[in-house]
Amino acid sequence: MTVLIITGVAREAKIASGPGVETICSGGSPARLRSLLARYDPAGITTVMSFGIAGGLNPALISGHVIVADVVLSEAGRWTADTAITNALIRALPATARMKVLRATILGVDLALLDAAAKSEARTKSSAAVVDMESHIAAEYAAERGLPFVAVRVVCDSAGNSLPPLVNQALNPDGSVSLNGVFSSLRRDLGQIGDLMRLARDSQIAFRALSNAGAILQAAFARA
Repeated sequence: MTVLIITGVAREAKIASGPGVETICSGGSPARLRSLLARYDPAGITTVMSFGIAGGLNPALISGHVIVADVVLSEAGRWTADTAITNALIRALPATARMKVLRATILGVDLALLDAAAKSEARTKSSAAVVDMESHIAAEYAAERGLPFVAVRVVCDSAGNSLPPLVNQALNPDGSVSLNGVFSSLRRDLGQIGDLMRLARDSQIAFRALSNAGAILQAAFARA
């Protein structure tokens, strides 16, 4: 079993890496991800997975909650996650006090939803639990190639929290953090610091849960 895991940032790809896994990282660019996938040969791939952190849309969710997709939505379409594999993932990811696991809908977007108002509007229109910038592209790729698709995403910023605009400049093409982009944005607008500090705290919680989930999933892939 070889799983193609699609992520947005390098840290997510590093967590996902292991035996039986190939990773593609978008570097936060949906256009780049589509280009990478257009050139990718899926021979030998048995499953496509979207894996990483996500923005909360459901106000009941907090940083560290794990979402296993039943459906992925975008303006371009609707894709259903593979039921058997999704069920296996949920069984493999036991809910604990530190890692609550939920089956829910993921919304895919090409532009980040930065403020709470935009998240609220997206929630009203879609009823999705979380939003990210890769799952819809991964789902479409899998559907076009007749491969099963699943998604595991961890809530980072909750529905009521806004993201600093610098997130649009925070990544290099390889998905690593762009310090130049971050500091350039901060020089233009120091008012982002409060949201940045909150995002740093939320990210720490989310990546801890993502690391735990990744270790569990790697063990499951190794047994498959």
